[in-house]
Amino acid sequence: MSTPSGFDELIHPSTRLSVVALLAATEWADFPFIRDSLSLSDSALSKQLHTLEEAEYLEIRKEGGGRKRRTKVRLTARGRTAFDGHVAALRAIVEGAGPAAALATPQQHAEAGR
Repeated sequence: MSTPSGFDELIHPSTRLSVVALLAATEWADFPFIRDSLSLSDSALSKQLHTLEEAEYLEIRKEGGGRKRRTKVRLTARGRTAFDGHVAALRAIVEGAGPAAALATPQQHAEAGR
């Protein structure tokens, strides 16, 4: 089976997929909310956010200063499109492994692999 269109290697690792899925459900999220929701360390979350920001999938906004500084994060339009495409690709993979795929003849399996 070939990789479906929309499958995104950047989003696919479980931590990044979890971050993007969480952000897809909201407009903006505070850094502590994301960290605590996903049970990540500050450094682990920062690394993932930086990777996604470099790909222009996220916008990161820092507000305030000193001890009251807050970091807010949101998906960009590009990030949302990539997430939606990745979810659709994962669904296609899962649906391709369903009962109908198991009942296919060996010839049909061979043809699907081409």
